[in-house]
Amino acid sequence: MTGPLVIWLAYSIHGDEASGAHAALEVSYQLSHSQTPWVKQLLDEAIVLITPTQNPDGFDRFSTWTNNYTGKVKVSDENHNEHRQNWPSGRRNHYFADLNRDWLFLRHPESRGRIALFHKWQPHYVGDFHEMGHNQSYFFQPGVPTRTHPFTPKENQRITEVLAGYHADALDKVKQPYFSKQMFDDFYYGKGSTYPDINGAVGILFEQASVRGQEQESENGKLRFADAIANQVATSYSSLKGALALKQALIDYQSQFYKRKDKHLPSGREVGFLVSASSDPGRRDDLASLLRQHQIRYFYLNDNIKQGKHRYEQRDSLFIPINQPQKTLLLALFDQRTEFEDATFYDVSNWNLAHSYQLHIARDVSLNVDDLLLEPTINKPIAIAPSSVAILIDWRQQNAAPMLQQLLENDIKVKFAAKPFNLMNNQLELNFAAGTLQVPLGKQKLSANELANLITSLANTHGVDYQVTNSSRASAGIDLGSPDFHPINKVKPLVITGYGTNSSEVGELWYYMDQHLGVPLTQVDSSRLPRLSLEKYTHLFLSDGSYDNFDDKLARKLGQFANRGGVIVAQKGALEWLSRGNLLRADLRKARFFEQLFPTEGLTFAEQDKLNARKSIGGAVLALDIDPSHPINFGIDGEQLPILKNKALGLLKSSTPFITAATYADEPLLDGYLAMEYQRSLGGTPAIMVERHGKGAIVALTDNLLFRNIWLGSQKVYANSLYFIPELH
Repeated sequence: MTGPLVIWLAYSIHGDEASGAHAALEVSYQLSHSQTPWVKQLLDEAIVLITPTQNPDGFDRFSTWTNNYTGKVKVSDENHNEHRQNWPSGRRNHYFADLNRDWLFLRHPESRGRIALFHKWQPHYVGDFHEMGHNQSYFFQPGVPTRTHPFTPKENQRITEVLAGYHADALDKVKQPYFSKQMFDDFYYGKGSTYPDINGAVGILFEQASVRGQEQESENGKLRFADAIANQVATSYSSLKGALALKQALIDYQSQFYKRKDKHLPSGREVGFLVSASSDPGRRDDLASLLRQHQIRYFYLNDNIKQGKHRYEQRDSLFIPINQPQKTLLLALFDQRTEFEDATFYDVSNWNLAHSYQLHIARDVSLNVDDLLLEPTINKPIAIAPSSVAILIDWRQQNAAPMLQQLLENDIKVKFAAKPFNLMNNQLELNFAAGTLQVPLGKQKLSANELANLITSLANTHGVDYQVTNSSRASAGIDLGSPDFHPINKVKPLVITGYGTNSSEVGELWYYMDQHLGVPLTQVDSSRLPRLSLEKYTHLFLSDGSYDNFDDKLARKLGQFANRGGVIVAQKGALEWLSRGNLLRADLRKARFFEQLFPTEGLTFAEQDKLNARKSIGGAVLALDIDPSHPINFGIDGEQLPILKNKALGLLKSSTPFITAATYADEPLLDGYLAMEYQRSLGGTPAIMVERHGKGAIVALTDNLLFRNIWLGSQKVYANSLYFIPELH
């Protein structure tokens, strides 16, 4: 295969890893001016893409901070403010997200633009430039060989090994120590150095000891920013020289990666994944958008299909052929494995979209794709007649929540059903689950005509289906005028930020409320909370964190907030502080409890790394058995909910009735790695509790159900906390 070599040098996806961004400018300048033979050959035979910073918001946050504390005399003391950023640091983007974990999930605009660029140019080589702890030296790949994902071809790792020689020579010339085949791995495909590996390219990770300013003392002597930049320039040049020398090998590798017979364009009868979002077109469409951006082909159904016990409907299902050009990436996105050669993970051990989207999936279905649809069928909104008495909205639809928020902002009265019911409609009996929204068409602020236009417009905007009824009488279950339909009030939530809180989890809450629900979320730094009046707020969110600066007086203040009707939604480490402050009545199992499950007697010194790997929870997917009748679970399909667990924390069974909404399944592990000690200990214990406190409540979550904003199945719990608690708990 002929054509130019395409090289992409991508820098500073973490905004406070600034040496890469500065190196990019030097490399760009030299490539545009140099007349050296190898550069002229490079520009004749290759296209070089350079992204100086992939995270402009984080880079701006970091540079502003460090420049504020830089003077004429450089201060190398690691305790100087210049080297100790304020919360949330420049590592993350505007929504406090780690963009180097978003290459697969594409929740953020920076990631979507980056993936579009990748597939436009189809690079053969990607250099991914980072920084690490200041007491390290310099790292380049290959990483730990046993921790490479099995889907990564052996030829990829062989080329990586050859390229390592170029990086070693470049750093040896400037007497910069380095290491390789340690610490970092090539397992999770959602990073800048691994996404290329599953897309026919070779991605290489570089890690420079971080100065986090101009100068800083380290165990290896004084670090200087200028030296860090020089090292990144050196490995940028070694990347260019190595890729140029291996031009044909890189081009042939990519060609062979896509040339296999099982990577053809889908046509005729194909075997593939049949997936259903169970009455939720919004989740299906989100998945379709994700697949489309990754160049994965899929089809919409032209009719409903019964497969096994599940009915795959036109409105909520996709068919994804396995044999297509992006087959390897497709299999990686739906990879299911619980056994590993090396159980050490730099990031999560599993990211199976079937779990995060809570999909019903049949993996070996044969359909004729020529009979399927390239575009979804669009249901026309049902007409709202003058005789109509109410609009009913299925809460299982993920976009029902943002539509509800818009209705509340327009002062429309909305109720939710605490129990299921059936209604007759055109001689058909329709089933409605608990959580169904009812918009009564009488006694509203708007006229019947204005309300009908508003609902139709919002339903079109959010892609939400609704039903119209001409009678409040149910054929089974509660009538529409039942006291088991509860009014939904406007919400005004607040989240605690700052030191002691986990910035990524705060950011995920913010992103969910801002980008999905459309709810204004007040962010208050923890230092201001003691002086802040909470009277106008309905909900207080506490992410994971230590909360070490919270005292008993503040605990009493939050207790009064709950007693007056406020809802405290707390997860992971926040539960420990609530327990210390006697706000959470349930007993916790903390890290110390789980630590003693792993005996060390008889182990040698060399075995401690393997023990630490078993004790680490590297993002495993667990099953929760949920109580579908509990309002915190309304709208969740089925009686089991997949979640991602990455912290050793649990709750003890409580003798108080009706407060446990979900427990870990007796055999909880669905995907990824979790030591058997954890599995046995967690099985059957609570994962979600809702405790009554006066007129309010505490929602206790042992896990982050929004993880990286890709867990669309479990995010419903937060919407339920907002709109259904404390009205019903």
